[in-house]
Amino acid sequence: MLATCDAAEPGVVSRSFRDPAGIVLRTAGRILRSVEPSSLAEFEAFLATQAARDAIEAGRLVTSVKLSSEETAGLTPGSEAIFEHQRIPFPSYAHEWPPEMLAAAGALTLELFRSALSEGFGLKDATPYNILFRGPQPVFVDVLSFERRQPRDATWRAYAQFVRTFLLPLAAHRHFGLSTADTFAGKRDGLEPGELYQWAGFWKRLTPPLLSLVTLPKWMGGKASAETYHPKPAASPEQAQFILEHLLRSCEKQLKSVAPRPNAQSVWSGYLDHKSLYSAAQLEAKERFVREALDLAGPRAVLDVGANEGRFSLLAAQRGAAVVAVDSDPAVVGTIWRRAHDQNLDVLPLVVDLTRPTPAIGWRNQECDSFLQRAQGHFDMVMMLAVLHHMLVTERVPLEELLSLAAELTRDYLLIEFVAPADPMFQRIVRGREALYGHLTFEQFESIAASHFELVKSLRIEGLHRCLYLFRLRRAIG
Repeated sequence: MLATCDAAEPGVVSRSFRDPAGIVLRTAGRILRSVEPSSLAEFEAFLATQAARDAIEAGRLVTSVKLSSEETAGLTPGSEAIFEHQRIPFPSYAHEWPPEMLAAAGALTLELFRSALSEGFGLKDATPYNILFRGPQPVFVDVLSFERRQPRDATWRAYAQFVRTFLLPLAAHRHFGLSTADTFAGKRDGLEPGELYQWAGFWKRLTPPLLSLVTLPKWMGGKASAETYHPKPAASPEQAQFILEHLLRSCEKQLKSVAPRPNAQSVWSGYLDHKSLYSAAQLEAKERFVREALDLAGPRAVLDVGANEGRFSLLAAQRGAAVVAVDSDPAVVGTIWRRAHDQNLDVLPLVVDLTRPTPAIGWRNQECDSFLQRAQGHFDMVMMLAVLHHMLVTERVPLEELLSLAAELTRDYLLIEFVAPADPMFQRIVRGREALYGHLTFEQFESIAASHFELVKSLRIEGLHRCLYLFRLRRAIG
């Protein structure tokens, strides 16, 4: 995890501090890892393994390139080795993931641990903070987590951490509706069995997978915590390997048992398919306008706000953009992830409400940047389709503020849909407070937008009180 450095360190924006084997430096848009001399040989030995090379080639493990002393002069005095990692375009954290992404991160952790075992290496920690996502694909980034293991060591000391940070949070979501934000926003080390034990009734405690993950550890917790841990080597390397393989199979089985159900639904699931006000012709007109806007603007990086199930996020990705799709509903964000993953499209879906964006958290609020810190200056286009009226009414954010934020988030284009108060959906959510919004008109919206943007094109959707606009940021025109 990263934290901001003192200003006395020239060029260094932030550094990590939790791993004694090395630190991560973020400087001038680069991600560098300084490795302690005592850990260097082991680190380079792991990178030389076939398992590491295969994982890097497949994009499952971040690349690590050793830099020369001339390239690193002045960064970390006294450090013997600095490696540069490939930068993941948009970092995200477990408290922003839908449960589907947490399960994918857990599966990658087990996959890499299994391949490392065959090379004589183990995994000393197992936490979602070892993982970032490149689009819908998880990437293991904490390369120092791999360590050489003793051949007769049959213990995976990170197993309890894997349970706390992957299996129990997923079980809490599946059985009790707890979101990843509920689990990770206020704590970094997941859940304890005792917490789920309190939530479960008597019979639920006795049914799998809660019996093995929650109830038995809870019943045995008192005895286990009173004992000092002593490693017990296996009789032979082959026996140790067999025990660890068995543990891995058990973890994989447990992970599948707590993974989110693929048919999870919410009030916003299937909205454009059968819940929206759009007729087939109106939806086709909207989609055609979006396609034309994307082709005209040609954005490389897109932020889709209020993405729902990702219809337009996927459309942007199909046209070559790297998309970050945000919505406050974990169920629809999970649907986006499954679709992007299955279609191999560059869409990173996150559970983020832009009216209450993810704050900076961790030590001194500097380990995990806020969503707005990460988003600032990152996107060529921001899309806000059929979401503006929800932000206006539900959160009572002034239109001027919403358009000002959009202008801060985009480097160039804004593709936005304005829904007038006469629209049936606006009427549905306003709930008798029409007088508060009677002043909102297409003309007023365009006037406020003109303070930040120039109009490129627009389309009034026939039969609805809605209009689509493609704007370009005034400071981007020159």
